[in-house]
Amino acid sequence: MPEQTAPAGRAPRSPHSPRPARADALRNRDHILRVAERAFTEHGVTGSLDAIAKQAGVGAGTLYRHFPTREALLAELLAARDEHLVARREALRDGSVDTGDALHGWLDAVTEWAGTFDGLPEPLRAAASSDSSPLALTCQGFITTTDEFLRAAQRSGRARADVRARDLFLAALATSWVRGAAMADDSSSAALSALSRRGWEAPALP
Repeated sequence: MPEQTAPAGRAPRSPHSPRPARADALRNRDHILRVAERAFTEHGVTGSLDAIAKQAGVGAGTLYRHFPTREALLAELLAARDEHLVARREALRDGSVDTGDALHGWLDAVTEWAGTFDGLPEPLRAAASSDSSPLALTCQGFITTTDEFLRAAQRSGRARADVRARDLFLAALATSWVRGAAMADDSSSAALSALSRRGWEAPALP
C-alpha cells in the first residue's frame, strides 16, 4: 500500500494529534469573544465570566474549555487589537521621528492600549512579573519593543543610561490606571505622562 502524504505545504497529521475543532466549537469561541469584549467594554475586566457565558448562551464549562482563565480571555481579545498598535510602532520606527519623541510616542501608545478595558492595567502589571499568566508573553513583547525605543534614545543621548524598559512599561500602565480612575480629571494622565518623561529623559546638553 503506498504511503499517504499530506497536501503540499502541510505536515502529515499524527494519528495521536487532536482532530481539528468542529465548526460549531469555533463559532461558540468567536461568539464568546464578541460577548466578552462587549461585557469588558461596558463593565471592566472584573466582570463575572459565568455571566459572560450566560449572555453568550453557552454553559460555563464551554467558556472555560476555550478560555481556562480570565487572563487567557483577555490575551485573546488584546491580540485581536494588535493591528493599530503595530501601525503606531512602525510609524515611530521609520527614522523620521526624534528618538526621544519616538520613545515618548510609544509609551503613549502603550498607555492607550492598556486602557482598552477598565481595570486592565492591574492584570497586565501582575503578568509582567509572572511566567505563567497567559498575558505574560504579551507583556514581554511590549517590554522588548519599549527596550528597542529606549536603547535608540539612549544611544543618541535623549534618554538616561540608568533607565530600564520594564520600569517604563510599568509607568505606562500606571498612567493608564490614572486615566481610568474615578478621581482623575482630563489632565491627570497627561500630567503623569509628562512627569514620567522628565524622569527618563536625559538633560539637554549645554
